[in-house]
Amino acid sequence: MLPCIGNNSYLRGRNFIAFIIMKYFEFAFSLTPQTPTDLPLETVADILSAQLAEVGFETFQYTESGLTAYIQTALYAEDSLTLVVQDFPLPNWKIDYNFREAAYANWNKQWEKEGFQPIIVGTRLCVHDALHTQAPGSDDPLPHTDYELIVSPRLAFGSGTHPTTRQLLEVLLDAPVEGLHVIDAGCGTGILGMLCLLRGAKKVSAYDIDEWSTQNTTENATLNNINTLRVWQGDASVLPQIVEEEGTADLLLANINRNILLADMPAFAKALHPSHGKLLLSGFYEEDIPSLLDKATTLGLHEEFRCTRDGWAMLMLEK
Repeated sequence: MLPCIGNNSYLRGRNFIAFIIMKYFEFAFSLTPQTPTDLPLETVADILSAQLAEVGFETFQYTESGLTAYIQTALYAEDSLTLVVQDFPLPNWKIDYNFREAAYANWNKQWEKEGFQPIIVGTRLCVHDALHTQAPGSDDPLPHTDYELIVSPRLAFGSGTHPTTRQLLEVLLDAPVEGLHVIDAGCGTGILGMLCLLRGAKKVSAYDIDEWSTQNTTENATLNNINTLRVWQGDASVLPQIVEEEGTADLLLANINRNILLADMPAFAKALHPSHGKLLLSGFYEEDIPSLLDKATTLGLHEEFRCTRDGWAMLMLEK
């Protein structure tokens, strides 16, 4: 979700966004097994989305045949996509695709219309949109939970349905965030930062390269009556400005792919409080852990704990 572009000037205020109009290609990927398999289509689509993210794709949606993915027209390289398809780690799956230029006004209307199924984490948390007022697979109303987040449905990595996002939600439900300044890097729909605020964080500074995500984060903060969340549009190079205006981070969250985590970790480390800052990373596979820990060591960060689920991993690092 966070391919890098340069930063422009920023509007100032409680919640603010700098708008950059970007054109996107919409790719429809069809995934077909060539031999009998028990591997779910959604799992294969997850693997493909991770591979695509490494060559600049952002914003993914499952489909009945595979995956829809978007990339800025300026970032698209045909050779890079060809290599992703040729080197796909599941050779018994055939990948076909077609693409078109996505219209800004219309590209996510179906997602807005359909929304997403509520995400329920025990008795602790319910994330839902206004369209879904019943528990998944049931006629029962949504349960009463300790925390509730309403998310306006948009195409973004972060509604809570992806394993890495849900994993982070579960960790943040028990993490000591009270009174902290949290930075949410690659904020998507903003639910990670908003949960921190519901649990007592002092303030959240969020940023994302994608203009739809920054707009959606601001909209979702309003839906949840949250006014201590500020939003920047840009990549990790906005962090010095955030630190200057809001201070260093007690906790920095980054749910992004491995390559961007490796590239941005030096900027993350500089944005952390020098004595007790913590960095919570997700969005990568278990096999990526060694390379991320090697990078962390060079920056004076060490592992506090890790979690894994369905091949995906999460690391908590601290100074």
